[in-house]
Amino acid sequence: MAGNDSPAAIAAPLEDQHARPLRDLRISVMDRCNFRCPYCMPDSTYHEGFRFLAPGERLDFNEIERVAHVAAELGVTKLRLTGGEPLLRPDLSKLVERLVQIPGIEDIALTTNGMLLKRHAPALHAAGLHRVTVSLDSLDPAVFARMSGGRGDLLTVLDSIEAARAIGFPGGVKINTVVQRDVNDSGVTELLARFRHTGIIVRLIEYMDVGNRNGWERADVVTSQELRTRINALWPLDPVSPGYPGEVATRYRYVDGGGEIGFISSVSAPFCGDCSRARLSSEGQLFTCLFATKGTDLRGILRDPAYAGDDGALRQALAQIWHRRIDRYSEEREERRSRADALNDRRAGEKIEMHYIGG
Repeated sequence: MAGNDSPAAIAAPLEDQHARPLRDLRISVMDRCNFRCPYCMPDSTYHEGFRFLAPGERLDFNEIERVAHVAAELGVTKLRLTGGEPLLRPDLSKLVERLVQIPGIEDIALTTNGMLLKRHAPALHAAGLHRVTVSLDSLDPAVFARMSGGRGDLLTVLDSIEAARAIGFPGGVKINTVVQRDVNDSGVTELLARFRHTGIIVRLIEYMDVGNRNGWERADVVTSQELRTRINALWPLDPVSPGYPGEVATRYRYVDGGGEIGFISSVSAPFCGDCSRARLSSEGQLFTCLFATKGTDLRGILRDPAYAGDDGALRQALAQIWHRRIDRYSEEREERRSRADALNDRRAGEKIEMHYIGG
């Protein structure tokens, strides 16, 4: 190969066009979900007649393990299993057992809506899962029902969170809360109060323009700064240093010892410059940005008989994809806004839906 795609050009340490390393791989194991959150999978689109992937279209565990193994060789140290709802994938703990054996992988996490977590937590813990993140947007039953599309049960999710905390995952339990103005923002402090002094970290996420169907408007965003001001008036906060380079959440601790919270501010304070994450869809498309318009097919390589038992082509493909990467969508969105461009905030072309590649 010629030019920047030569083996020498993509040798370790692997970096993209903005000198960002590849450190994190988010693996969607299931495109289906048992919720219909309006900001992710609105029921108007994902109704009973919607065609999801057939089982044979999804990567099997052997194929996922192959991609993860090659990714680890290229510098990935963290894996996160996502969906859709990943616990809808049968025998997920068996995949975890295999992934924890990959040399170089230091951390495996799971993001779930919590409905099935209590049932599966013991097996996941035994398999070596390091940490769990549960998506929970409100403690108000009516608001929870609205934000889950009427599909979830709040008490079941809360029971699952407590079960996961009690079982003692090494990396602990986090809660992700997407905050929307005039939807659930008034209940944020109630949610924080519930989990203070429990060791569970709540992370407040600015409502993002992910996908094409959530009707995103900037006016619906409650910025992290606004939330910090509200919270600090009740419980004073002190900043906490990042735990590692490229950490997504900005961390704070309660001065009174109540624990820690995080703020994910991809709208008001984009962090593209430190992004080290790639995303693998359940059918084997690799995406280099949450706001991507297209991915690169790896399933074809994985299922090509010519490459059975030989990961050279897969390694070369993954390395080239990352080496060519230029994505910085959120920063570009803010640059357009600061220039008062007449352009719409949305990138031209349809962005991939969040349920397809995880958050």
